[in-house]
Amino acid sequence: MSTSGRAVRERGTGGGGGAWGELMRTEIMLEELKEAYGTEWTTTLINIMSNEQKKVINSMPIAGQVNHFSRAAPEKIPYAINRFKNETLRVIGVLEIQLSGKYADEPRDFLAGKGKGKYSVADMKTWPWVKGWERTGFSKEEMDAFPHVLKWIDRIAERPAVKRGIGEAYNQS
Repeated sequence: MSTSGRAVRERGTGGGGGAWGELMRTEIMLEELKEAYGTEWTTTLINIMSNEQKKVINSMPIAGQVNHFSRAAPEKIPYAINRFKNETLRVIGVLEIQLSGKYADEPRDFLAGKGKGKYSVADMKTWPWVKGWERTGFSKEEMDAFPHVLKWIDRIAERPAVKRGIGEAYNQS
């Protein structure tokens, strides 16, 4: 089990692949696609993430807790809402630092890869948790503190495959 209590698959070391450690459900599916399609998948979607990036990305489901306690829970518990909201804002702040290029030479377009980065599993896995910030209960004023994240959300949303995947039916749910 992962730290969030979700089912995970663990893989050992082997054949130069190194230790994979815990993988969340979404990452499991993406890794299985990578295994199924081999080189074609890995060259199309660069999956180069540091352990720190993986930790941040695996922390994004915390946004689901904000959504649950502020929208779905039968009892609104201010402590729970505030706790998960503040933790989600902290993690979004880490994404902002990564995308801003604060510790690199330039701002980044994507979360992983060298230079401006390459669209990858890191973006695919993180974007769905961040893009719905309005429905999750974050204000425009709160999100204005993360201009690079907001540009990244829009950049990912403009990708043709993403547009097909989140068509009108998706937005109505």
